[in-house]
Amino acid sequence: MPDTTLDPNNPFATASTLPFAFPPFDAIRHEHYRPAFDAGVAEHRAEIDAITADPAPPTFDNTLVPLERSGRLLDRTMRVFYEMANSMATPEMQELEGDLMPAWSAHRDAILLDQALFARIDAVHAARHDGGLTPEQVRLVERHHTDFVRAGAALPAAQQQRLRELNEQISRATTAFGSTLLAEANSMAVHVTDVAELAGLSDDAVEAAALAAKEREVDGYVLTLLSPTIQPALASLRNRETRRRLHQAATTRGMRGGDHDTRSLIVEIAALRAERAGLFGHPDHASYVVEDQTAGTTTAVTGMLDAMAAPAMANLDDERAAIEAAMRADGIDGPVEPWDWTYYAGRVKAATFDVDPQELRPYFSLERVLHDGVFLAAERLYGLTFTERPDLPGYAPDVRTYEVFDHDGSTLGLFVCDWFARPTKRGGAWMDEFVTQSHLLDEKPVVVVCLNVPKPAAGQPALMTVDEVRTAFHEFGHALHGLFSDVTYPRLAGTEVPRDFVEFPSQVNEMWMWDPAVLASYARHHATGEPLPQDVADRLIASSEAGMGFDTVSMLGAALLDHEWHRLVPDAKPVTVDEVEAFERGALEKHGVASPLVPPRYRTGYFAHAFTNGYDAGYYSYLWSEVLDADMVDWFRDNGGLRRVNGDAFRAGLLSRGGAVDPMEAFASIRGRGPSTEPLLRRRGLLD
Repeated sequence: MPDTTLDPNNPFATASTLPFAFPPFDAIRHEHYRPAFDAGVAEHRAEIDAITADPAPPTFDNTLVPLERSGRLLDRTMRVFYEMANSMATPEMQELEGDLMPAWSAHRDAILLDQALFARIDAVHAARHDGGLTPEQVRLVERHHTDFVRAGAALPAAQQQRLRELNEQISRATTAFGSTLLAEANSMAVHVTDVAELAGLSDDAVEAAALAAKEREVDGYVLTLLSPTIQPALASLRNRETRRRLHQAATTRGMRGGDHDTRSLIVEIAALRAERAGLFGHPDHASYVVEDQTAGTTTAVTGMLDAMAAPAMANLDDERAAIEAAMRADGIDGPVEPWDWTYYAGRVKAATFDVDPQELRPYFSLERVLHDGVFLAAERLYGLTFTERPDLPGYAPDVRTYEVFDHDGSTLGLFVCDWFARPTKRGGAWMDEFVTQSHLLDEKPVVVVCLNVPKPAAGQPALMTVDEVRTAFHEFGHALHGLFSDVTYPRLAGTEVPRDFVEFPSQVNEMWMWDPAVLASYARHHATGEPLPQDVADRLIASSEAGMGFDTVSMLGAALLDHEWHRLVPDAKPVTVDEVEAFERGALEKHGVASPLVPPRYRTGYFAHAFTNGYDAGYYSYLWSEVLDADMVDWFRDNGGLRRVNGDAFRAGLLSRGGAVDPMEAFASIRGRGPSTEPLLRRRGLLD
């Protein structure tokens, strides 16, 4: 047994004394995590034992309330650790992650499979409508009961033991996948020595590549890989060979052999999840996952995705014809290759709309996007204001923290932003929470948003692509979901909603990047301050809706690929390592979205959402949530757009409620009905 006596000098030993219980990053060291974890597990176990030892009949107050209050030491330790394992993934953090995550999984199983605790929750659940509980309290009972049942508390003992073993194995394998993929992405970064090979990139992008090479202690320039298949630099690089190298590096990650090959982990994870689903009586892991989502069934998921496939592929053919014409105009008679598509799609878009998004990056400096775009929209819509707090310690250089004030001057919480890429930071973009809002615990939210914008050279502004601007608005939508949370119990706070609903508020927030008043405020040339001309802005907005065939096929490919990996039947012959790519091809062909020119947004070998980030059998949720998003965007537009009355309604009816209400009821409370698919089909050009 580990020593669970925690040194009082350990920064996790007591709640942080910094404002809003902000983590004391200047005091936290690598050696603090394991002792705090062990002590936190012991403390949590003792608190659970106290609940189950209570001789009084189980009630909401003596069972659910102390359960919500339990595990505070473990919670504050693991919230920081999990974020640092993603943002500051040094070799020692990766090694510790490999130890802690399986132990964390085992402890979680021990709580959720505790028969005495489940018996008490089950009793409260049976009487939940008879004891005068509030609607939020009833919802809390139901969510906890569902958590325990779906974790296996109602399974026979022998199956519970196998479940524990499977959960530990899955935790080890998914943790290993994340670490292996980070190492692979770093090793596959494209190194060039001649700046001519980077022709077409902006000066600041070249400088960022030079800085990346310097950080890796190599000469020349390094193009680092971002998480998705399509790398932003492909839109600008004129050198076809450099495009080919970058595209092939991106699309072969994890599937080229060697120490960083992820295929054996993928096969293992898929098989383990399939077996675990079988314990619960489900035909496959996707069925198990979707049962607790708003979609409800795998039939609903595949029905929605398959309905989009044929019109998306038809749109793709039209786009391919235009791209091949642009290539011929460039003197290239050969067939279009995958690494040509993004570059020439940009050329076609530039010619059609007389605007090149890549050339507009000087108008999108990160500082203006943040303060005069993201923050401004939140001010106009919700009455929020932001004040930077340089007194609060950051966990890395350039990490910044803002205090967020409500329209009445009261404090909502803290917003932490970590914008820049670094070798120890995992790819992609995400929002997380260091502290979750709860009236029960008297805690205000502390949310963090991470992007991977290339860091500029010293003294130069960080200039963003249009996609990076969209990502900033998107992730801040998640942050608002956490900041606006106004619930009593932490289990229901903020983004504690079904996975296929959680992306919806963040996707809605993307609409404000194009709002005329917001765009005019932040889209200004970083050197001259001149605003982006209105006619250019209009053409840029129009161009953002072009190329939807490619985007839809790419998204469908990823969603269906994730789904098919998790439709594997427990007793079926497992997919072998050598069959991974054939399985991928078969999955795409089965659903009619196989294209040699349009790989999925994430291929199997680097599909972190599916194999480590908690979106297993759930990547469809981006498109599912977009149905809700497109419909709600229409509501905002029909009601005057960026107005406080609209923001207040959206906040009160949905954002503030977290998981305290049924999510589809929250949607209907604003929209006046359930969601319609027509706005999404129209947005993506998929209507006849």
